[in-house]
Amino acid sequence: MIIIMSSRIADSIREQLEQMIVVGDFADGERLDEIRLAEKFGVSRTPLREAFQSLAASGLLELIPRRGAFVRHPGVVELVEMFEVMAEIEAMCGIRAARRISEGQLAEIHKTILVCETALQRKDTDEYYRANELFHHLLYEASGNSFLAGQAAQLHRRLKPFRRMQLQVRGRLPQSMSEHHEIYSALKSGDGQRAANALFGHVAIQGEKFNDLMSSYNETIKTKAV
Repeated sequence: MIIIMSSRIADSIREQLEQMIVVGDFADGERLDEIRLAEKFGVSRTPLREAFQSLAASGLLELIPRRGAFVRHPGVVELVEMFEVMAEIEAMCGIRAARRISEGQLAEIHKTILVCETALQRKDTDEYYRANELFHHLLYEASGNSFLAGQAAQLHRRLKPFRRMQLQVRGRLPQSMSEHHEIYSALKSGDGQRAANALFGHVAIQGEKFNDLMSSYNETIKTKAV
């Protein structure tokens, strides 16, 4: 029980630090002060260091022995390349899930869509994102390929703060909701290529979505720097 609680605390700290890094509360290359952060979150250094390890794995921190944890903001090219790979991986999951998904898995995915619809009506971006995240992880599992699902989940974690940020762009929530319905419909009908195409378009950052994400990202960084 103690281990589970410690893990939850570390996860909560990771999420908060993740968001703080992405919105520019910390400058690129800034060293994180363990003592100050432990006091801020009201925790010991143990869960804080667990959160650091997680953030380092996602590429947002660089851990240098005997020096500490340093913030690393991903560059535009790196970010776009990660989304490009994520779109391809999710398309791979979709084409397999359409053939292999069970009725029970379809039902679970449908539940997340209902939660997303409620969150959309409430304009609750956080609730929407949580259900959206579960939607995608259920899809990875439904692919029936554990290695592929693991790779998808790993890259999903790395892109999590930017996927969350994207949902905050005006008009993106209803668009995302419509895309979820299309993906679900393709899965339900067993149309793998349709599911793959819908997922690729849902995840890929290109055209207007790229401009919106970069504008949001750059604006938050610039605002914090002033």
